[in-house]
Order: sequence, then C-alpha cells, then structure tokens
Amino acid sequence: MEPHSWWVYMVRCGDGTLYTGIAADVDRRAEVHNRGRGAKYTRSRLPVQVVYREEWPSKGEALRREKAIKGLTRREKLALINGTK
Repeated sequence: MEPHSWWVYMVRCGDGTLYTGIAADVDRRAEVHNRGRGAKYTRSRLPVQVVYREEWPSKGEALRREKAIKGLTRREKLALINGTK
C-alpha cells in the first residue's frame, strides 16, 4: 500500500552541499542518511540536516517536483529553503 502522501526534501550535508530526495517519512529518511546508509552522495558528507520539505499527494508528483528542484541553481535552492524568490 502506498503512503498517504510523499515528501520532497532537501538536506544540507556536512560539507555545505544540498541533496534533494523524496520519502514517505522525511525524519526517518534523514536518520538513515546519518547512519551512512542513505544515498551514495550523502554517505561521505555526513552529518545531514533537513532544511526543506514539501508534501505531495502521490509519488509521481513528488518525483516530478524533485526533478524540478534538482534542476535549480544553488542560489534558487537557497531561496526556496529561505522562502524567498
């Protein structure tokens, strides 16, 4: 059974870089990242801290939004995190 909603999230890695992903439970996913069992990208950049999340009603919509966010520049991502344009 698919979760009721999906989340698109960004974490700030220990080296200051940003990683974007999707999860049904962002906090649990962040714990997985911080145990070194998350995405290959984050494993060598620990610890990670969740800095942004937005809810979507389906996995497909969350995946599309994740792709759109990944296409943003760092400046645009930081503006999104800070709630500015």
